[in-house]
Amino acid sequence: MRPACSGAGDGWETGGMPVLDPNPQHGQKKMLFVFGGFLAIFVIIGIVATIASP
Repeated sequence: MRPACSGAGDGWETGGMPVLDPNPQHGQKKMLFVFGGFLAIFVIIGIVATIASP
């Protein structure tokens, strides 16, 4: 008798990890631009806050 969660093949079978699509569709491309814009805004705010701090 073996434990319930031992050995290969037990649990979820998800395959490989998902990767970014090299040629995203229009909706995905727009979403990537939005998230990139948010990240850029946070980086700019961080740089300005670092320079403005005494």
